Amino acid sequence: MHDLVIRGGTVVDGSGGAPFVADVAIDGDRIVSVGENLGTGRKEIDASGKIVTPGFVDVHTHYDGQATWDAEMAPSSWHGVTTVVMGNCGVGFAPAKPDRHEWLISLMEGVEDIPGTALAEGMSWDWETFPEYMDALEKLPRTVDVACHVPHGAVRAYVLGDREKPGAIPTEADIAEMSRIVEEGVRAGALGFSTSRTVLHKSIDGELVPGTTATAEELIAIGRAMGRVGYGVFEMASDLKREWNEFQWMGDLSRETGLPVTFAALQSIAKELPLEEQIEEMRRQNATGANIVAQIALRGNGIIMAWQGTVHPFRFKPAWNEIIDLPWDQQLAKLKDPAFKARMIAEENIWPESDIIDFLKIVALGWPVQFEMDPDFNYEPKMDESVMARATAAGVSPSEYAYDLLMKDEGKGFIYFPILNYRDGNLNFLEDLQAADDTVNSLSDGGAHCGTICDAASPTFMLQHWVRDRAGKRIALEHAVKRQCRDTALLYGLEDRGILAPGYLADLNVIDMDAIKLGKPWLAFDLPAGGKRLLQRADGYVATVKSGVVTFKDGEMQGPTPGGVIRGPQRAEMAMAAE
Repeated sequence: MHDLVIRGGTVVDGSGGAPFVADVAIDGDRIVSVGENLGTGRKEIDASGKIVTPGFVDVHTHYDGQATWDAEMAPSSWHGVTTVVMGNCGVGFAPAKPDRHEWLISLMEGVEDIPGTALAEGMSWDWETFPEYMDALEKLPRTVDVACHVPHGAVRAYVLGDREKPGAIPTEADIAEMSRIVEEGVRAGALGFSTSRTVLHKSIDGELVPGTTATAEELIAIGRAMGRVGYGVFEMASDLKREWNEFQWMGDLSRETGLPVTFAALQSIAKELPLEEQIEEMRRQNATGANIVAQIALRGNGIIMAWQGTVHPFRFKPAWNEIIDLPWDQQLAKLKDPAFKARMIAEENIWPESDIIDFLKIVALGWPVQFEMDPDFNYEPKMDESVMARATAAGVSPSEYAYDLLMKDEGKGFIYFPILNYRDGNLNFLEDLQAADDTVNSLSDGGAHCGTICDAASPTFMLQHWVRDRAGKRIALEHAVKRQCRDTALLYGLEDRGILAPGYLADLNVIDMDAIKLGKPWLAFDLPAGGKRLLQRADGYVATVKSGVVTFKDGEMQGPTPGGVIRGPQRAEMAMAAE
């Protein structure tokens, strides 16, 4: 008798092969058989008419703080994710000297829009070194497995101390010490190193993050530290400025160490290189022996604007700034006042001094590229569905139309503004990239951008939009699952998951593809100290299994927390599982 049998589902096994009907038998934390007539289980799940997939592997998240206090690991765990890789974009909380805690919190708050008060209250800080941080993570059970990068920002702050300022140039001794810390972290089990080199990433005080102006020599030296260990992924978010010649040093590093380098590939106003040129440059390096992988998002990276969110179109109006510090009930009362509404709409914006002022103006005035989030909102909206188009049809100004949208549901309405990846007004440019072997589905930013972005639901969006509902070219179910399971796992050396076959980790989803649907986002105030975050649930997840244990059923957490901390690359345990 098996511990668990998932009976009669359509198995989409993560290999990219055609789906087939079969049972899946599990003993302990491993799959032991996939086929017919596998015998009974102490527990069984009827998967008839449903699909059975591996657990999703999300390689771009920011749960570094949340993972120290939260067992549920929402919202990613609500969307079939059973493994997360965090510490991306050069931000994280280890290593950390005691006098740098607030500084690291301000860095994460500025870059990833995670409430600093929540981080300050939620984290215990019972670590200083990176190995000690990983030990601290192991003290808390959770529903998913977590893996880490060593973050450049924390390493630089630890080594340079008060000398860490924008433009700071480390000495040879500094670089050697940073390399030692990274090597120590990877030997302790980190799966890689991350850095940020984009002007869009700033601390809460407006300073560029550490590493933005790092030289190629510094970055390559750190990459060599991972090379000495023999594994690790070098992850980067960058503006890809032409004078930095990023792809050349990425290629040199990958060729020298044999390690993968991965970067965020986006249509972005901050990037000098168009996305097409980014891919061309990557492939030019890969043709000469490099292993560079582009991380691509599945939809426009969109700000969700709301009165209680981090940003909305009226953020720079004098009237709003009169009430910005009031409790929400008092804000709402003022917003309902017709005289206040008329004054706010009529006022001119007061722009702050900022090197991204053009972007801020689009936030406040970009009505042609902002969209009403209807109950059945399509994240690939057409231009004739914009705030501008609907306001024109309604015979009102875009400002008035937007104001009324935000006032829906007692001031809880949302406006969607895709700031990245929506230059063409559609997602057609992703069709070929999703078929490419040198790209991975990524950039969900789970756990981050709490008041602005809600993309942790990317696996659900992939199934609902790209596989089932999209009006344009779709992708096959088996390919979509491979992209979100096996491909992401292999990039980080997690060879024990992402496949439904004997010997592999028993991480699975049972999904009703007819019912799969994203719910409406909402703002919750459930982080420590009442911190806010955008959340989004989904219908259609019949069950999620982590390491052989049912963690979610019909979208609800069941109580068990079999997840743990991943230390280093993982191998499938049984010889029969070798590919």
